[in-house]
Amino acid sequence: MRKVIITAALTGGDVVPSQSPYIPVTPDEIVQEAFRAREAGAGIVHIHARDPQNGKPTSDSEVFREIAGKIKQNSDLVVCVTTGGGYGMTVAERASVVPALKPEMASFSLGSINFGLFPIAERVKEYRYDWEKNFLEETRDFVFKNTFEDMETLLGMLHKEDTKPELEIYDAGHLDNLAYLLRKGYINQPLHLQYVLGVLGGLAATVENLLFMKNKADKLLGDNYTWSVIGVGYPAEFNLGAVACMLGGHVRVGMEDNLKISRRSLAKSNGELVEKMVRIAREFDCEPASPAEVRQMLGLKGVDNVDF
Repeated sequence: MRKVIITAALTGGDVVPSQSPYIPVTPDEIVQEAFRAREAGAGIVHIHARDPQNGKPTSDSEVFREIAGKIKQNSDLVVCVTTGGGYGMTVAERASVVPALKPEMASFSLGSINFGLFPIAERVKEYRYDWEKNFLEETRDFVFKNTFEDMETLLGMLHKEDTKPELEIYDAGHLDNLAYLLRKGYINQPLHLQYVLGVLGGLAATVENLLFMKNKADKLLGDNYTWSVIGVGYPAEFNLGAVACMLGGHVRVGMEDNLKISRRSLAKSNGELVEKMVRIAREFDCEPASPAEVRQMLGLKGVDNVDF
């Protein structure tokens, strides 16, 4: 069977706790979700941090360190930290976790886009925290900023720490940005791409868009790359995951991207989402890659070389 890398994005910086009672907030809750995801078949966990007092996304490196350190102590998971952060964070705040923790992997966004979360506010009936409604509604005027200067600076930080960038691609032009950065020597092959489809402001989460992006990447990059897909929302998370299994790609699931296990039911854990994706993958003769296999497939520096 072909090995497929399944990443679990545990809590995110864009969903708000009032959307689901099952979204992990405190460091210990996030860590326990990591263990559930590992047991279900995830090889990578993607980490955002939240203020444990109010659930708001935070860039505090010490909160990241607590989460990542506890995961490392009790599992073999690959920890991929965010540099996308959350609404209201500066690029410097978002990137500060890289030199602080020196992780094996970190997300890296390949361009600026509008990033609209405000439609979520129309669906939330009651808010758990007083910051949530404004957080969502203010994204009507929010640009997720990733200029060429930002990207060049962050790539230098990642290179210094030998941290593998997980290349987040929200729109077609981001692949052209990647080709430029590769041509100018800011980034090295082999590459690991992640198509992020379904954010309001980027490409929609459709099979047609995924095929378009895959064909465009093949023309620009040849075959010296691996790729994964995020389908934001239900059922896109699983539909696009199935297509990725068919086409030789990898998959990200988790509560950062989708809160439902079925059309009418919320997922009670990230582990449930991973379990469902594993079942789908096995229908296509794919087996989830272990963390050790992930490290070999992506050429990671190893858990002994992180600072948490």
